[in-house]
Amino acid sequence: MFNPNFSNAVKVIDQSISKNGTVFEIIEYIKPRKGHTLEEKFGSEKLRQVRIKMNDSGVLVQPGDLQCMKGPIRIDVQQNAPSPSKGFFKNVGTGEASFTSRYSGKHGEIYLDPSYKYFYMLELSDETLILGDGMFYCCEDSIEVSVHVNKDVAVGVLTADGFRQPKLSGSGIAILESYIPFDEVLIYELNNDTLKVDGNLAMVIRGAIEVKIEKSKKEGYLKTFTGSGEVWLALTKKHPPINI
Repeated sequence: MFNPNFSNAVKVIDQSISKNGTVFEIIEYIKPRKGHTLEEKFGSEKLRQVRIKMNDSGVLVQPGDLQCMKGPIRIDVQQNAPSPSKGFFKNVGTGEASFTSRYSGKHGEIYLDPSYKYFYMLELSDETLILGDGMFYCCEDSIEVSVHVNKDVAVGVLTADGFRQPKLSGSGIAILESYIPFDEVLIYELNNDTLKVDGNLAMVIRGAIEVKIEKSKKEGYLKTFTGSGEVWLALTKKHPPINI
């Protein structure tokens, strides 16, 4: 049975088109889903999904996030960074895999797994982003995905490898995944300034910013950010909205 009215079930809430014509979209299903708890049954959260329309291009995606795809699209697995933990470095400081799936093709359409989480669409311009745990979702293959290792860590605070975080470098479109909506993200712009954060609240570090990690009484460690750029903080990280 053909359903020509699928587009009536979703709306595009964000869109970006790359220089080569690849279309990245974040779509939202119009009808809320009912859960099992009382809060979920009366919650207003809606299901969201990333849709990519290929145009002789390539994209990098977290492994296991494909739902379906149509067209002559090739899938390859590529290594982003060496890791001592059998293909993943999530056990030593981050939830990202050291491998990504690369999808490439002249045309076609890709749907990634739907989620109640929130997606942030960014356009990088010859820059570097250091991300928090589990935030990388997908990006153009013009962006390099690697690992940032912070060696300036107080002895005994974290692993011997230092604090390892996903890093995106280059130019192109990237989509991040988060438990909180973007309007709850506190973005501090630093201009040769210093920011101190108690706990793991930093989501994105953008620009020429150095990070120092020291012991703290409350969360176990205190992060100090020094330099010029942006630091994104998730103040409501431990209090996600209903249906997450």
